[in-house]
Amino acid sequence: MIVIPAIDIKDGKCVRLRQGKMDDVTVFSDDPLEMAGRWVKAGARRLHLVDLNGAIQGLPVNADVIGRIVAKFPDLPVQVGGGIRDEETIQAYLDAGVRYVILGTKAVNAPHFVSDVCIEFPGHIVVGLDAKDGKVAIDGWSKLSGHDVIDLAKKFQDMGVEAIIYTDIGRDGMMTGVNVEATVKLAEAIAIPVIASGGITNLDDIRRLCQVADQGIVGAITGRAIYEGTLDFAAAQKLADELSK
Repeated sequence: MIVIPAIDIKDGKCVRLRQGKMDDVTVFSDDPLEMAGRWVKAGARRLHLVDLNGAIQGLPVNADVIGRIVAKFPDLPVQVGGGIRDEETIQAYLDAGVRYVILGTKAVNAPHFVSDVCIEFPGHIVVGLDAKDGKVAIDGWSKLSGHDVIDLAKKFQDMGVEAIIYTDIGRDGMMTGVNVEATVKLAEAIAIPVIASGGITNLDDIRRLCQVADQGIVGAITGRAIYEGTLDFAAAQKLADELSK
């Protein structure tokens, strides 16, 4: 299992939100490129980049910053989400060297779009399902849809997405521990990989996820914990490697 550092970008800066609230923001660095270098030096095997402004506005806002990060580390798989709502944006990110694009709100609101882009860009489409109490949230987590997480994940699997990123938004940025039970429930219900996100706080969370990794959980995205120091990123990846042997 790989541990994936998150770099959330708002107004060109590396930030973290609590529960996706744009007015509850902590700035951790004025230079996301420098922050990316820090995680790469610590042994990151993938980066998770989110254009927070893009997620709200529905189109890329921080694509230039993301492009600089990808150009700096051309051999590192990078996954990008936030404001990806059309084929042109996907093409632009892939042309820039991004490995995976993450669809969220657009995937939930227009499932046929997912089907189309999985055919057009095979191997590059990931869907992010952000949920609270089993129901999927959209529009930067500002609205709860009536869709069940597992039902949607099965549909996207059939369409050909590469993986599902599952975030428990009740825990994201709250440092309350990862929702292992809900993540496992989803992973057991589908055949494609699941990446856990939301609430990862310390090595115990990594240990708990590694114990169930054989259910199909291939990665864990971590943000606030590695910025505030409750989780040592290098130690987390080392532990995941040891437990995966």
